[in-house]
Amino acid sequence: MSAMLEIDSLHKSFGPKPALEGVTFSVMEGEIYGLLGHNGAGKSTTLGIILGMVAPDRGEVTIGGVSVQRERANALKRVGSIFESPSFYEYLSGWENLKILMSYSVRFDPDEARRVVEMVGLTERIQSKVRTYSHGMRQRLALAQALLPMPRVLLLDEPTDGLDPEGIKWFRDFVLKLRKSEGVTVLFNSHLLGEVEVMCDRVAILKAGRRVHEGRIADLAGEERIYEVDLDRLEVALPFLELQGCQVLSPGRISLPDSVDPAVMVAALVGLHVRVSAFAPVRRSLEDLYLEITR
Repeated sequence: MSAMLEIDSLHKSFGPKPALEGVTFSVMEGEIYGLLGHNGAGKSTTLGIILGMVAPDRGEVTIGGVSVQRERANALKRVGSIFESPSFYEYLSGWENLKILMSYSVRFDPDEARRVVEMVGLTERIQSKVRTYSHGMRQRLALAQALLPMPRVLLLDEPTDGLDPEGIKWFRDFVLKLRKSEGVTVLFNSHLLGEVEVMCDRVAILKAGRRVHEGRIADLAGEERIYEVDLDRLEVALPFLELQGCQVLSPGRISLPDSVDPAVMVAALVGLHVRVSAFAPVRRSLEDLYLEITR
């Protein structure tokens, strides 16, 4: 795969305070990439620079090999986004909003608009005034706007913020289906780490304007084999585990070396008259990694 979106050594300060200090990462074609970090970490500044709304002090963004800083219109012509809080004309219908907002950048295509409206599930309400829309419907309208015309790159800034669990699941399934059917490259920023873990191929974590981690979601488990255990007679069990090369991380969590078979370990503990109520592998989550890094 080739890089569709390249962020190269971005620096940006607002007054004396640096917002970004050398942020670099690449998003491959057809990839869903998560951008994470606390409030103030630099996520919104990065997205603003990608969209050409913020000028970097140094560094460059290229989309499909075209520089946003040198050829903004050309670079962004196949980019769709939901950035910060989408705004609409409340007194107009969803359809009229799409016509106006789309006309700012390209010629309005009614057939394409109807296709996208059908995709996001707004056909029955697209002629209703936006002031009658629920929050979830507004997010779907924002998504329809971002998909007109169908982009090669989709930037999503907290797209599920404020949605109920059903709306969050719909959004997640939609983005995954869109990537599969259209090959769209997605940069996804969210505080819902569980959603990021399910959706994204790779993630970058920003902290105080610096990229402090980048990696694949599939590699989260790592090489260490960690087990959640519930044992009695700890005065017998813990010294025995350490003697077998296990690292006792806490009374309820241990790390097993590769040479140790967990089934054999359980049998040995039972042979020592230790009651084993639980002995289950623990998968390291994105939340675990995120908290380790940001703390």
